[in-house]
Parts: sequence; structure tokens; C-alpha cells
Amino acid sequence: MPTIKEIAELAGVSRGTVDRVLNNRGSVNAQTAQRVREIAEKLHYQPNKAGLMLAAQKKNIKIGVLLFSESNPFFKEVLEGVAAKEQELVGYNCTLLIRQTAFEEKAQFAAMEELLAEGIHGLVISPYNSLFIAAEIDRLQDMGIAVITVNTDIVSKRMAYVGSNYYLSGQTAAGLMGQMTFGDIKVGIVTGSNHILCHSDRILGFTEMIKERYPRIQIVDTVENDDDDVESFEKVSRMLNDHPEIQALYFAAGGVYGGCQAVQSLGRTKDMRIFTYDSVSTTIELIKNGIITATICQQPYKQGYLPVDLLSRYLLEGIAPEQELNYVDIDIRIRENL
Repeated sequence: MPTIKEIAELAGVSRGTVDRVLNNRGSVNAQTAQRVREIAEKLHYQPNKAGLMLAAQKKNIKIGVLLFSESNPFFKEVLEGVAAKEQELVGYNCTLLIRQTAFEEKAQFAAMEELLAEGIHGLVISPYNSLFIAAEIDRLQDMGIAVITVNTDIVSKRMAYVGSNYYLSGQTAAGLMGQMTFGDIKVGIVTGSNHILCHSDRILGFTEMIKERYPRIQIVDTVENDDDDVESFEKVSRMLNDHPEIQALYFAAGGVYGGCQAVQSLGRTKDMRIFTYDSVSTTIELIKNGIITATICQQPYKQGYLPVDLLSRYLLEGIAPEQELNYVDIDIRIRENL
């Protein structure tokens, strides 16, 4: 196992300089820091865990975790991943401050300001897609507060992203619908919010693939439900009453249970093909009962665990994420492979 002393000798610097570089503290010439990191990487240097824990206890690291609404059961599974990583960080004096807000720009900004006032050193966030939130993320990064986006991304200075390739998952949904339906099909789209990039990307991937490969499928209407089952029930009921010709539904976000209840209440389950995301308990039951045709899963536990893992390693060890985009797998589920 290489030591800091050996790295210092190879780099031609002091052990103090190596320590500052590897622990991301103090100013070191950029070229020198790069040389030290390259040598450490080639030697497969691993920091002493006991020393790391002792140093971390002095830092009192705080990581903010800002997710969307508690009404969306998907985020309950994300929080399970967050909780698992939080347990691993107990001995490192690393505290997680968790907040959840609705799909509202002002609510999310207020939560960001609250976390900043509590002295966070880093932030994991599912961002509302607006220039205002992007600017705030940029401000945090410029202040030295590292930001990792999760579940949905945003154009900003954020360090990394963890979640699905949503455009690709939208294309996948289009492929499923194209191969699991026949003849001319009229489709209704149900989304959470057009201010959430992942929802918009799913719809973009879906619509462009439909246009390219499945011209027999026509999109009739799109409604937003804010990932809320009650609102979803009301809006899907209204959409199907206004457009009785709809034969398939594409849920690009949450509110799946409420929307499917609308289909059932109208007696449309036998002639409707429904495509969704995620494998929450209510969705699983609807698949088992033959109401949902297929669902695309996106590893929510990993979406909770991985961003906190990446951010804590950066804050505790000075190790930045190896890649900017950390995509989870696209996992297709139907009744036969649940």
C-alpha cells in the first residue's frame, strides 16, 4: 500500500502538500495538484480509513438532500437509498438534512436557502427546471458547495447527475407501445409537470420515436397532474370523456394509481393499453391485475444511495465523481417477469 511519503517523493513535494491535495484543503498550484493526483491514481492510493474518520469528525460535514413531493411513492424508495448511505456515514460525523417540496420553483428555492442557512457543504437535489433554480445551483457551486442532481437534471454548473437517461426511456416506452399495439392507435399522455426536465425528456423521446417509427400512433391530448393521484383521477377522467377514441395512455410521471382508477371507473380497462414508469406497490398490483401493460423501472434505491455516496466521498476524501453522467439501468417489467 503506497503512503503519502512515497507519493511526495515521486512528486518532488512535501508530505503536507500531498495531504492538502488528497484531502482537498488549502491552495496548491494547479499543475502540482494534478501531478500529485496522477501519481496517487497510478499507485492506487487509498486513504487510511481511521485517519479519514478522525479528520471527518473535525469537519462536521452537512449534506442537504432536496427531493420532490412526499405524495409520489417513488421518492420513498429513493429515501431508502439515502438512509442506507446515511447509516454508513454515522462514524464520519456527516449529517444529512433532508427536505421535500412540491413541483414549485418558490418552494424549492426556499428549501435551498434554508439548507444554505444551516451550513451545508454539499447538496443533492432533484431540480425544478428553471433558470432561477439553475442560477442558484451555479451560485452554490461558486461558493464551494458541491451540487449533484438526482432523478432529473438541469443545465447548470452542477458537479454530476445520477438518474435515468430520460430521453432514451421515452424512446423505450414508444417502442413498447409500438410493438404491443396494432392498427391505428390514439394516445393520451399524462405527465407530472412541464417544468421538470425528466418529464419533458421522456415525452420528447416518446413523441420523436413515435413520429419516426410508428406513424400509425397519434397523440391526441396531454395533461399534467403534479404527480398527484387525486388530480390524476380528475384529469384522466376528463381527458377520456373528451376523447373517447383514446386507446392507450402513456404516464410520463407519477399519479399512475389515480389515473388508472379513472380508467377503471369508466369501464375502459379491457380496451386500454397503459404504459408507465416505476414499480411502486400500487403499480405492481395494477400490472398483476392486467390493467397496466408494461412499466419501465429506474432503480430508485440507487438514485438515493449513489449521489450521497459520490458527494460524501468528494467532501470527505476530495475524490470527485469519475463521470459526469451516472445513468441507472432501464428495466422493463410486464406481468410475466414481476
